Amino acid sequence: MRDEAELVKNSILGDADAYRCLLDKHLPSITKYVARMTKDNCDSEDIVQETFLRLWTHGSKFQSEKARLSTWLHHIAHNLCIDYFRKNKGSSRGDLMEEPVGCNAPLDELEKKDQGKQVSEALMQLSTRQRSAIILCYYQGITNKEAALILETSVSALESSLARARKKLRVLLMRST
Repeated sequence: MRDEAELVKNSILGDADAYRCLLDKHLPSITKYVARMTKDNCDSEDIVQETFLRLWTHGSKFQSEKARLSTWLHHIAHNLCIDYFRKNKGSSRGDLMEEPVGCNAPLDELEKKDQGKQVSEALMQLSTRQRSAIILCYYQGITNKEAALILETSVSALESSLARARKKLRVLLMRST
């Protein structure tokens, strides 16, 4: 596989195959992040589309020596989510995108779905920054250093935000049981 920086450069020059390769690699992760942040399928699709449109139109701004492409794309998606929340006054209207259902017994699936719904609802009660920190670090598997870059903050501030978010989630989830 070609180097991502080379793929970005080629996609800027109009190489649809290079762009498609980047899209195939990063679309699932960005889609999950945005869906968890917005909890709105229609708007999350628009945000994801805009994220990848910006890769196509503004890929020249990507600096591979400063961050990985996944970090840069998550940063764009995060900023688009912030814009979405400002435009909609922090509200979200829809349901989270469903995770694939496994092969467990039906009652186990219902229990997991109920727990997942409680966690999703609790996540939506966090501040945007705390929600994004939790999603990036725990759901997306992004390192604290990369998450700090995405959120434009220091690692220690990110870790503090994560600690506050975990504490608030604990309280919210205890109330719902």
